[in-house]
Amino acid sequence: MIKQVVFLKKRPDLTMEEFMDYYENQHSQLSEKMGAKPALPNAQRYVRRYVTPEPNPLTGEVLHPGYDCIMEIWWNTREDFEAAMKGLADPEMLQIRMEDERRLFASNSNPVVTVEEHDSPVGPKNQIPRCVPTFDG
Repeated sequence: MIKQVVFLKKRPDLTMEEFMDYYENQHSQLSEKMGAKPALPNAQRYVRRYVTPEPNPLTGEVLHPGYDCIMEIWWNTREDFEAAMKGLADPEMLQIRMEDERRLFASNSNPVVTVEEHDSPVGPKNQIPRCVPTFDG
């Protein structure tokens, strides 16, 4: 399994509530509205995680990380991920996507990474937690 992570910053003129509302009710459904079947081919999970800065437990400082949302998509294989990236760059759809992103994000230029995860034992029995993603639909 491969996970893609994208760090996103909202436009400065949007409140966090406006940003979340537009992302959840418009942008996250854009591919489907454009006729993609399925909306994210071969994706296993698509999650948006909205950031709320909290005090650092050591210093008490509240530092904004520079991003308002962390978007994650899981793919079964590297090939599935690469095929989806190629599809997202389709010139027929690219302009529509970029215009929609300009309504939401501070920039179209957002860091995109893939991540490799490693779990550590935690909890009363020093076990590795197994939080299995749920896949709706």
